[in-house]
Amino acid sequence: MNSIENHRNFLKGYLWDKWDELDRDQEKGIPSPALQKSYDDHAEFVELVARKDFTVGNMPLLDALERRRSRRRFTDQPLSLEELSYLLWSVQGITGDNQARRAAPSAGGRHPFETYLAVNRVDGLKPGLYRYLPDRHRLLVMGQVDGLDQRMAEACCSQRFVSTGAVVFFWTAVPYRSEWRYSLISHKMIATDAGHMCQNLYLAGESINTGICAIGKYSQDKMDALLGVDGTDEYAIYGAVAGKV
Repeated sequence: MNSIENHRNFLKGYLWDKWDELDRDQEKGIPSPALQKSYDDHAEFVELVARKDFTVGNMPLLDALERRRSRRRFTDQPLSLEELSYLLWSVQGITGDNQARRAAPSAGGRHPFETYLAVNRVDGLKPGLYRYLPDRHRLLVMGQVDGLDQRMAEACCSQRFVSTGAVVFFWTAVPYRSEWRYSLISHKMIATDAGHMCQNLYLAGESINTGICAIGKYSQDKMDALLGVDGTDEYAIYGAVAGKV
């Protein structure tokens, strides 16, 4: 079960030649799952700066690519709400006439992720947990958590730099969104899709002098508990720290 060979097989596309044999819910006529978790319309929200109003992020792509580094040292300067809006839109913002068309690519337009934020220093935002809602480009307020910066660092296996950023992004996977279409092939696609998202964040960060460092080292149980997800139908899969440098 935990052999190197089995984990290597996860990375192979060996099931594509068995596509017609896969048990796929899409082929059964089962309705597709929503591309975003539901929320209470009466919850507390934070409206973000709209794409049409962005004044940041004008660095040429070649320059952003050349500058891209993983950065773990941050200043105490907060992000502006516009900068956070820009980063969120760059990662999962809707760019077309439906939720499947977003800034980052996803196999089959399934977008199996939810974006959570642990906010430490953002102008106009109280420190606390938030969830990004691509459908309205706004934040759902999840509430304050005592010692959130330290709890986030602890869940990331006590990596100290995690507590020093302005914001920690953490993405969860909702695997059925991809499984509905791709069955057993979906899990490799979810992993590659996560990389697309985080690279968008890196490049967007460089373009506004905001350092990014991806996080792959974390306790699954601690992070799932901190984000309030069940660990089965939704679970933490990847993260990144963002802060001014």
